[in-house]
Amino acid sequence: MGLIIKIRNITRDFPMGNDVVKVLKGIDLDIERGEYVALMGPSGSGKSTLMNLLGCLDTPTSGSYELNGKDVSNMTDDELAEIRNKEIGFVFQTFNLLPRTTALENVALPMIYAGVSKKDRTARAEEVLTQVGLADRMDHKPNQLSGGQRQRVAVGRALVNSPSIILADEPTGNLDSKTSVEIMNLFNKIHQAGNTVILVTHEEEIAENAHRIIRLRDGMIESDSLREVMDLKL
Repeated sequence: MGLIIKIRNITRDFPMGNDVVKVLKGIDLDIERGEYVALMGPSGSGKSTLMNLLGCLDTPTSGSYELNGKDVSNMTDDELAEIRNKEIGFVFQTFNLLPRTTALENVALPMIYAGVSKKDRTARAEEVLTQVGLADRMDHKPNQLSGGQRQRVAVGRALVNSPSIILADEPTGNLDSKTSVEIMNLFNKIHQAGNTVILVTHEEEIAENAHRIIRLRDGMIESDSLREVMDLKL
């Protein structure tokens, strides 16, 4: 399959007054194309910082990060923005939808930055919303949708540019348990369709949807385990 993420000796320090807080302390990590990975760890373990680095929202203090064969560790903000739009689909706990625009317009948004024509944007956004089960809600605004439907719109937006990675940060954090199961079933389908999925969560039952669980503690990888479910992969 080949590596989609290759991280070597990544550190991330944050200055705090006269001190420097070392949040990531030399992490090595390989993720293969098509994997389904959960990142776990207690508050302060470094998992959010690592997610920001994986998502090209931040750059490391030292070390190297190759995403899909490109070294992104020393890119400029503009270069990182382009990589984010092309390579990464984000799904956040708080949905991050534009309140005054329809589901269709929210999903089409990343394609505006990518320079896709209006006709093609609309066709692709309709296709993705159908894929996430919202064919009958395309013209609804976020306040006309349930929490689960809003998260489906967010998942559609993440998928629309056919990114290399879907990066989901606590995607069920604001949902009830029944809706959480529905959203995780959607992620399972997305993974089965060949997408690489990286999930950041503190909930064990959510992490158990993934085939590989990486646990961080004190800025280092504490454990990295493949689950038996890999043997059941279709």
